[in-house]
Amino acid sequence: MWLIARRSFAEGWLRLAATMLAALFSIGLIAGSLQFALRAQEAVSGTDASEYARADVLVQGGSVDEDDPYAVPAGRVALDRVAGRPGVAAATGDASVPVTASGPGHKTIVPPAGARTLLRPWTSTPALNPYHLESGRAPAADGEVAVTRHAARAGKLAVGGSMTVLTPRQTRTMKVVGIVTVQGHGAVASGDLLLAPPATVQQAAGLPAGTWQSAWVKAAPGVAPAALRRDLARAFGSSATVRTAKSVRDAQSADLKGAGASIGGAIGMLSSLAVFVGLFVVSNTFGTLVRQRTRRLALLGAIGATPRQIKRLIRLEALVLGIVASAGGVLLGYGVSDLLTRLFAQDGFDISAADAQYGWIALAVPAAAGILVTQLAAWRAARKAARISPMQALRAASADTAGRRWPRLAGAFAVFAFAWAFFGPVWAIRAEEPPGPDRTIGICVLILMGSMTTVAALAVLGPFFVGPLGGLVGRIGMAVSGEAGRLARATITRSPRRVSSAASSLMLGVALVGATAMIVMSANGRFDEAGRQVMRADHAIAATGRTGDGPAPLPRDLAARAAAVPGVRHAAALTTTEFKLVSPKPKHHDGDDSDGSARYVTVTGVDQAAMPSLLRLGGHLPPLQDGQIGLTSTTMKANDLHEGQRIVVSGARGRIPLTVVGAYHDPSHLFADGALAAPSTMDRLDPDAAAQAILVSGGSTDALSRALGGVTGVKVMDKGAYVKQAASSMTKGMRVIYGFIGMSLVLSLFGMATTVSMSVAERTREFGLLGAVGATMTQIRAIVRWEAATVVLLGGLLGIGTALGTVGILHIATGSSFLAVNPPWWLFVLVAAGAAAATLATSALPARRASTIPVLEAAKAE
Repeated sequence: MWLIARRSFAEGWLRLAATMLAALFSIGLIAGSLQFALRAQEAVSGTDASEYARADVLVQGGSVDEDDPYAVPAGRVALDRVAGRPGVAAATGDASVPVTASGPGHKTIVPPAGARTLLRPWTSTPALNPYHLESGRAPAADGEVAVTRHAARAGKLAVGGSMTVLTPRQTRTMKVVGIVTVQGHGAVASGDLLLAPPATVQQAAGLPAGTWQSAWVKAAPGVAPAALRRDLARAFGSSATVRTAKSVRDAQSADLKGAGASIGGAIGMLSSLAVFVGLFVVSNTFGTLVRQRTRRLALLGAIGATPRQIKRLIRLEALVLGIVASAGGVLLGYGVSDLLTRLFAQDGFDISAADAQYGWIALAVPAAAGILVTQLAAWRAARKAARISPMQALRAASADTAGRRWPRLAGAFAVFAFAWAFFGPVWAIRAEEPPGPDRTIGICVLILMGSMTTVAALAVLGPFFVGPLGGLVGRIGMAVSGEAGRLARATITRSPRRVSSAASSLMLGVALVGATAMIVMSANGRFDEAGRQVMRADHAIAATGRTGDGPAPLPRDLAARAAAVPGVRHAAALTTTEFKLVSPKPKHHDGDDSDGSARYVTVTGVDQAAMPSLLRLGGHLPPLQDGQIGLTSTTMKANDLHEGQRIVVSGARGRIPLTVVGAYHDPSHLFADGALAAPSTMDRLDPDAAAQAILVSGGSTDALSRALGGVTGVKVMDKGAYVKQAASSMTKGMRVIYGFIGMSLVLSLFGMATTVSMSVAERTREFGLLGAVGATMTQIRAIVRWEAATVVLLGGLLGIGTALGTVGILHIATGSSFLAVNPPWWLFVLVAAGAAAATLATSALPARRASTIPVLEAAKAE
């Protein structure tokens, strides 16, 4: 059997090479997905360096949100109350101010892995300073900063250069005087750091001289950090929160690991698409390869080869193919991972802080997955090969049928039943989970997985559709091409498995493109419609750059500058922050409040006098006063709140009692999709809340642009442009999905091209004999093209049907108006035209080859 296998490799190396290329690209997509997931996890959980590395105890002013390891303390602490106390060897003040940094060309510096960029004080106390200067010097004067290595690399910053820093209150140009690392890393757990002199940070944070948000403490020799924490806690009482620095570092590390696991899971779900497409394509091409050798395998059975030996022969070929393809696929995966990294960075999630992974997981797992994929793809082909009867050696290899009807139907229904393993839990999630993004994402993932499984079931049923569609195409061909059409009809209906094999790859590509296009167009259309409906303002001032959380924030003082422009009636900043609902205790969706988890709500602040001319929100919410808050109906339902209820929330300045005035609705989800408050209430929640946009009614674009000409990184937009930008922040991450789908589409089209080419090579004898009995080159080419037309019709109809079904189920399951089945008429025409162009392009060369097969070569063909 080894000699036979070696001869098969030698004689059929072109066919094996085509199959190997399909496997190589499939494994490359799998390896790239895994490499990207590992790199993303490393970027998140690997940057657990801490600015608290040398501190033993942290004294934080007021209360601190225990559920957020990066929370800013609600109060203030005087440094002189900490320094000099018994057991304290050294103490230094600390504060953090969220900022947006821009490098040369005013390009926003995206912090690593969706974190933040913080302005913090340079610590001059050696015992507490965790920063290592790689180059330059420490900042000494106002306007000087030292930056972490990741910020320097991402922003192309060098010592002696300048950078633009947008603080919540103003925009500043600062000089880079040093580049630092922390514990050997280019960033810390909270993101990038800009280190400035203490006075500069105090001014940016609005802190009086001598006070800080927190104090870092170094214990005296022989004093245990835990004991010092207890002593300081007794001394400060309720005016401060005292924790060991280790407990904060551990909390940040645990949060990073959890975030890394979540990112890995999300990328893993996308990677499953790569695995599915790879298995699908390799299975198709390998099945075609085995079908081409029906006569040879039947002859092996006739001369005594057992079914087990034939299975081993097929599996041996698959093993060799898988090993070679895995080696090339692992290398190709690094290029795929780099492409995905760039796409993710464009959406504000930069993982370039992590290097490419070369561990055994990054290398061995995709290689093993590649071998497993090829073995699974060969399993079905091996079973079919072992069942070939010796009598089939006497028949042409191209004559097949749709297969035994009932086993094929049973197999298809079994795959459909497996698809319901994904569709079924959707309704349980709807019943148990409260409305929100998490529920919608979970439902969408399950439905997409079920739809991919449905594609496999339709591929199993494909041969049953070939007869009717082939007959229809054949009749059209007879009317157009005469005898060539009749021959094409006979060829198509006689070989349904060959046609359905090529059509199934096209179906997968059409389904991917069609479903994605409908989802994106539906969401964008709804965002545009609802955004224009809600936004009454004529203009919006927004930042041109992005951070890990979306568009870069703006200084709030821009609203006053815009209001002073002639012709402007109203100008108000949309500020946002987040609070945690403390009381009443959040309930589970089933009504059990014994173990309610914390609920975080995003709140938007806007001038209530100006709001009627800027925003049109649904509901009947009265103008809000200080201490009042309006909630969206979804937020009220999710947290079981009602109008007139008193609640207690925890913001950046501690716990604040608020009164729920009423419910409203933001149908666009772009402006106030959570809660709404007056500016005075926002100042109590978070006085440093950054402005996401400045909405302006009246005035002209030119006048506003001139008034803001000295501010870098901002742009005056009309209503449509701002709605589009705001919607893009809601759909961040789509570039990565486009990348996965684009690569999967290329792979499925390559699989279709390989299958079509191999099917033509399979019929060398048939085409040569047609030429011998008088068929012209034009007629033979027409036969191949009409068969390609059947592939287009079958793959296009099943693919479009799958796409429509997927989006329809998404709409029903989520109830979201953003996932509606209302595609424009030209979308189907465009998808069908693209499918036809791809199929005809991939069949052009095989058709040419088929028309030039000599009679003698046909006589020698297998």
